[in-house]
Amino acid sequence: MSTLVTFFSVEGTTAKVAKEFAKTIEADIFEIVPQKPYTAADIKWMNPIARCNREQIGNKDVPVTGKIDNFEQYDKVYIGFPIWYGAQPKVVSTFCKGYDWSGKKVYVFATSGGSGIGKTAEKLKPFVAGAAIADAKLVRNASEIDVL
Repeated sequence: MSTLVTFFSVEGTTAKVAKEFAKTIEADIFEIVPQKPYTAADIKWMNPIARCNREQIGNKDVPVTGKIDNFEQYDKVYIGFPIWYGAQPKVVSTFCKGYDWSGKKVYVFATSGGSGIGKTAEKLKPFVAGAAIADAKLVRNASEIDVL
């Protein structure tokens, strides 16, 4: 079995951390990419009608591009993303719905969190049904991610 580091990043912070971490632990890596890329205006969370706010509040799927081949080969999956409204962005939830998580161990890391890490792992849990999910951890760099 093997390890996968997957991530969603808009401004590059999470991408940098995830890529460095994957290299350090010699894991495969996969970027979660929305079908419609985010613009700077889309992530202006202080604007109540910004796309990020509409998606989080509307609780709708955000279609993703690409698919992980042979997902069943991974027993450990690290998922990284910025915190939006104290949880994972909806694009991450949509991504997770596309796979069978049975028997996997999931580790969550977030690279920003104005609202804090809160109950992020608990909020992600329904989307990774069948997996054992560890508490989420707020990190600033790859060295802060626990290697498990």
